[in-house]
Amino acid sequence: MVSTQGRITDKKQAILDSALSLFVEKGFNATSTASIAKAAGVATGTLFHHFPTKNDIMNQLFLSIKQEFASNMVGKVVLSGNIEKDANNLWQTAIDWAIAQPLKQLFFLQYSMSADINVAVRKQAMNSILGFVVELIEQGKQQGIIGDFPSELLLENCHGQYLAAIRYFTDNPQLGNDPKHRSASFKLFWHAMKAQ
Repeated sequence: MVSTQGRITDKKQAILDSALSLFVEKGFNATSTASIAKAAGVATGTLFHHFPTKNDIMNQLFLSIKQEFASNMVGKVVLSGNIEKDANNLWQTAIDWAIAQPLKQLFFLQYSMSADINVAVRKQAMNSILGFVVELIEQGKQQGIIGDFPSELLLENCHGQYLAAIRYFTDNPQLGNDPKHRSASFKLFWHAMKAQ
């Protein structure tokens, strides 16, 4: 029974892995469910057993990558209570993750702001999975360190700034580990967030 469950999990993960590669390479609309099933080495019926639609694959992929990203952050950053220091540690850890995960980073760049991701799924990822960022923003607002703007808008701004930074480091990989550019990327982000 356990081995059967393991195979199901493996097949589902193979579908997600294949979809990730194909969505990044060909785009969402140009990728068929048949091509995902073929790349995953599963029957089309098996794909539909796990994911009734291609949109379900996209939404699950988005959530699972966001969860992996968040788990990496939480596992590596110990919050100190110093809002700016904690924000910088989270920022730098996020950039490290993006550099270490080039395919997933490209997926974020292509789809994070895409209409192909359901709005409810995007909100779930931002508010539930990345809840620790929401908490940090709220603490910063309460302490007068982060600007007193609507929290959802601040969260979207964080996300947009992050996507801009990883796009820059994707286009200029030689600068991804350059301390001057890494520091500058955080300063630009922080300048947009802090209270004036």
